[in-house]
Amino acid sequence: MKRSLWLRRMAAVTALALATAACGGDGDTTGDEPEPTDTTEETTDEPADEETEPTDEPEGEEPADEEQAVEGDGTLNLGYILPESGPLAFLGPPQIQAVQMAVDEINAAGGVLGNDVTLESGDEAGDTTIASESAQRLIGAGVNAVVGAAASGMSLSFVDALTGAGVVQCSASNTSPTFTGGDYGGLYFRTAPTDALQGPVLAETIVADGNTNPAILARADDYGQGLLDATVEELEAQGATVAASITYDPEAANFEAEVNQVAQSGADSVALIAFDEGAQILASMIEAGLGPQNIMVYGADGVASDTLWEDVDPNDPSVLDGMKGTRPAADADEGFIQRFTDETGLSDTTYAAQAFDCAMIIALAAEAAGSDEGSAIAAEMVGVTTGDTACTSFEECRDALEAGDTIAYDTASGVVLTETETGNGEPESGMYDVWELDGEGALSVIDTVESNF
Repeated sequence: MKRSLWLRRMAAVTALALATAACGGDGDTTGDEPEPTDTTEETTDEPADEETEPTDEPEGEEPADEEQAVEGDGTLNLGYILPESGPLAFLGPPQIQAVQMAVDEINAAGGVLGNDVTLESGDEAGDTTIASESAQRLIGAGVNAVVGAAASGMSLSFVDALTGAGVVQCSASNTSPTFTGGDYGGLYFRTAPTDALQGPVLAETIVADGNTNPAILARADDYGQGLLDATVEELEAQGATVAASITYDPEAANFEAEVNQVAQSGADSVALIAFDEGAQILASMIEAGLGPQNIMVYGADGVASDTLWEDVDPNDPSVLDGMKGTRPAADADEGFIQRFTDETGLSDTTYAAQAFDCAMIIALAAEAAGSDEGSAIAAEMVGVTTGDTACTSFEECRDALEAGDTIAYDTASGVVLTETETGNGEPESGMYDVWELDGEGALSVIDTVESNF
């Protein structure tokens, strides 16, 4: 059942006001978080100031350290930088297989511009150095567009390198609000909606359960801060209060100090914005009497896994029974999900539809532009989702383009791209799953909510 977040907001506010009169308001707020230091490093190899330095380079050749530009050659060369290893490795297989499935469909229909699409791989590994090295390698390989990274912090480590080289970037799961206003030359796109839209859904989920004084634990990086801020804004708009708002270093050896702060805050619930370190934090919370058996515990997409319990307590599948959270929903029809699981053998479809859409939109934009050059592709990315003729497959959409029509590709994830003020492309609304873990450790979707600006 799909419900509009905004249509329900007035009812939620009224209910909260009544609850506040009796026992206080439910809330999720954020404190000041330090700016991340390892996720926003500039990794491009830009030359230093050389205005007065002589050069021994032969005339007509560029200096060796000058930023490399990728030009079109008539063949769409696609790459991905996704977590093949590292803390978000569980998000890798669905996205990687979805990109491969899209490439297979495209090539089965004759390819782009009459040539088969090629696909190069790259690992983000949860490490900015490795992610940046993958980006430089793909630039050197001549890719025209890249799908990825999964994590916002990883993308921030190489987005300038890609876009500076004229390479289109499309992420299926970057949710940081930072990208909305970033200046990337109109070459950055994402099919996942910003956390400015997810935060209100997480806030309402907490409020709906009757909590009045939650604490928030969030990782100190762009993802954690962005979702924290968005959640807080909505909770404060509903008159909620927060017992504690705490950020933590995800590389810390342990998180006992932060958990103790929560324990001392008198919180009636805890929202945890984490990646794989979330399992260690949850184990500490349970030891401190702050587990789902004691108070309501919430998470987000970074911990939305039906194997999470194994890392918390491998001997007890019920250890997280009742934990809830939110994540972007595919909003794909059952036909796509069934096709994906049949073709890949994967049961986890997290961000699969969004990754499939990145690859398909890039390919259709290249067809619309009649070129595989990055800036030409970028100029058509929004347009192929907003045209006049609806189409669902690559072949159908390409044929419509060849007939002179403008197309509205019916994306697998249900998103339509819009252009931001800085020329980037992203959804202006999002569908979000509200999930819950049961006594067997299995994750089930209990609601799907629409959130809009």
